[in-house]
Amino acid sequence: MKKRLLLSWLFLAVLALSVSAQIQEPVKFKTEWKTLSANEAEIVFTGTIDEGWHVYSTDLGDGGPTQASLNLDARKGVTLVGKLMPRGKEVDKMDPVFEMQVRYFEKQAVFVQKVRLDGGDYSIAGYLEYGACNDENCLPPAAVEFTFNGKAEGAAAAVAAPADGGTEPPAATPVAEAATPLAGTADYWKPVVSELQAMGESTRQGDMSWIYIFCMGFVGGLLALFTPCVWPIIPMTVSFFLKRTKDKKKGIRDAWTYGASIIVIYLTLGLAITLIFGASALNALSTNAVFNILFCLMLVVFAASFFGAFEITLPSRWSNAVDSKAEQTTGLLSIFLMAFTLSLVSFSCTGPIIGFLLVEVSTTGSIIAPAIGMLGFAIALALPFTLFALFPSWLKSMPKSGGWMNVIKVTLGFLELAFALKFLSVADLAYGWRLLDRETFLALWIVIFGLLGLYLLGKIKFPHDDDDTKVSVPRFFMALFSLAFAIYMIPGLWGAPLKAVSAFAPPMQTQDFNLYKNEVHAKFTDFDAGMEYARQHHRPVMLDFTGFGCVNCRKMELAVWTDTKVSQLINDEYVLITLYVDEKTKLPEPVKIVENGQERTLRTVGDKWSYLQRSKFGANAQPFYVLIDNDGMPLNKSYSYDEDIQQYIDFLQTGLQNYQSR
Repeated sequence: MKKRLLLSWLFLAVLALSVSAQIQEPVKFKTEWKTLSANEAEIVFTGTIDEGWHVYSTDLGDGGPTQASLNLDARKGVTLVGKLMPRGKEVDKMDPVFEMQVRYFEKQAVFVQKVRLDGGDYSIAGYLEYGACNDENCLPPAAVEFTFNGKAEGAAAAVAAPADGGTEPPAATPVAEAATPLAGTADYWKPVVSELQAMGESTRQGDMSWIYIFCMGFVGGLLALFTPCVWPIIPMTVSFFLKRTKDKKKGIRDAWTYGASIIVIYLTLGLAITLIFGASALNALSTNAVFNILFCLMLVVFAASFFGAFEITLPSRWSNAVDSKAEQTTGLLSIFLMAFTLSLVSFSCTGPIIGFLLVEVSTTGSIIAPAIGMLGFAIALALPFTLFALFPSWLKSMPKSGGWMNVIKVTLGFLELAFALKFLSVADLAYGWRLLDRETFLALWIVIFGLLGLYLLGKIKFPHDDDDTKVSVPRFFMALFSLAFAIYMIPGLWGAPLKAVSAFAPPMQTQDFNLYKNEVHAKFTDFDAGMEYARQHHRPVMLDFTGFGCVNCRKMELAVWTDTKVSQLINDEYVLITLYVDEKTKLPEPVKIVENGQERTLRTVGDKWSYLQRSKFGANAQPFYVLIDNDGMPLNKSYSYDEDIQQYIDFLQTGLQNYQSR
C-alpha cells in the first residue's frame, strides 16, 4: 500500500513538472517602498531578467511593444510626482519590425515612481504593467501588483504588501470573484493540459537546431573546399605526409593529425568569438544597423574580389613566419603549424564564408552555436586530407585544378552580393530610409540570379575566366536552377508571398504595389461568442493566441497562413477565434482569480485571454495555436512558431479528422 502511494505521488510530481513546462516566467519583479523624507517616498520595482529576454522601458509611443506603465486601483493621501522613471542601462535601438525607436532592459530592469505624502494616513494600491520578449516569443503583458499604507508622520513604518497583493483595495474599487472569469459556459474554460499531453504535446521551441547549424557549417566547408585557395593544396599536402616517412601508418596518422588540427583551429575560432564578445553582445550586434551596413560593404568587397577585381590576402609575412616555424619543428607541433598555414593562405576564399556563417548563427544568442557551426565547417574542410591519406589511389582520379574552380569562386561572388542586400535591408528598415522596399529588393535579386544564370551559360566573362566556350553538364544545371529561381521571384513584384525567400526579403508591408489577396481573418475575437457560434454551426474551433506586438505571429500569418491550402482549411473548415493577449480594453470590472496559490487581478481583455491560455492550456507564449471541439476539448496537440507549411497543414487536417470522428 505504501509503495503504491509513493508511486502515485511520484506520478503526480512528474505530471506537475510537465504541466508547468510551457509556462515561462523569465522575469521576476519585487516591489519596495523607499522613504526619502517625511513627506516624500519612492516605489521601486526591481526585475531580474533571464538570459536572452528583455523588458521594454517607458514612453515608447503608440504602435510599438508593451511599454512599462504604472496603473492605480486606489490611493488616499498620496500624490504621484512625475512619471514612472526607468533606471539603469537601457538598450536603445531602432526596431525594424515596429519601425520605431525602442528602449529595453536586459538582465535587470528598475522602474521608480516618486510620490508625495499629503499628511496623515495614506494608502496606495495598483500594479506595474510591463512587456517581455526574446528573439522567438513575446509574453502577454504582465502585472506586478503592490499595496502600501501607513502614516505620513512615520513614513518609515510603511508596510509593503507582497507583490501579488496582500491588502484588499478600498471598497470603492469593484472586484468580481470568479473561477471562470466572465465565461458564458464553464466547460469551455475547463483545463485540458493533461489531454494535450496525452496527444504528445511538445514544449520545445527553438529558432535554429544544432543539427541545422552544423549542416550550415558543413555546407560552407564544402564550398570552401572547391575554391582555388584550398583544392590545389590537397594533393600536395597528402603526398607530403605519405612521402615524409617510409612508415605508411605514420604517414596516415600524420594526415589524420593534420585534419584534426584544422578542426581544432576553426573550433577554437568559433568559441573565441562568443567568449570575447559574449552571446548576447553578438545577438545585439547582428541586429545593429551600423554593423549590418559594414557587413554589407564587406560582402560587396569580397564579391568584387571573387569576380577578379583584386585579390584579398592576409599579410604574407604571417604565413611565411608560420611556415618557417613548421619547418624548424617536428612532431605534432609541426603538423599543427602546417594546418595553421593552410588557414592563413586560404583566408581569401574561406573568410567570406566563415564571416557569413558566424553572423547568421550569432542570432541564436547561444554561446555554443558558433562553435557548432565552425565544427561543421572544419570537418568538411579536413575530410579530404584524411580520406586521400587513407586511400592514396583516389588522388589519381581527383579532378585537376582548372577553370571550373574559378566558376565556383565567381558563383560564390554572386551569392555574396545577394546576401549583402539582405544585411542592407536590415539597416534600411531600422532607419526607415525606404530605399530597399520589398519589390526593389526582389528586383535586384532577380537581376543578380539572372546574371548568374547567364554567366554559368558562358554569356558573361570575368578576368580570370578561360576562353573555353563549352558548358559542362553540371554548369548547365546550375544555370537552369539560377534562371528558374529568378523567374520564380518575378510574381513577388506584384505581391506574391514567395515563401522560399521570406526569410531574406523585407516584410510584406513594405510592398508598395500588392495585387495578392489571400488573407485569413478571424471570425471572432471573443472566446465565448466564438464557441457558441461554433456549437450552433457544428464546426471545430481554431484558437489563435497572439499579440499586437508579437513579431513571430506576423511571420506565421505571412509565411504560412497565405498558403492556399492553409487558408482554405482555416476559412472553410474552422471557426477561427483570434485572442490578443495584449489588448488594452478594460473589462467591465476587475476580476480576482487565484492562480498557483496566488491571487491575481484581471483588468483588461488581454489579461482575460492570457489567463485563459495559461489556465486551460498550460502555456503563455505566443504564437500559440490550438484546435478544440464544441466542448472545449483539444483535437490535436498545440502548434507554436514553425514555418513548415506541410506540418501546419497536417496539424489542421489531424484536428479536422478527430473532430469528424467524434
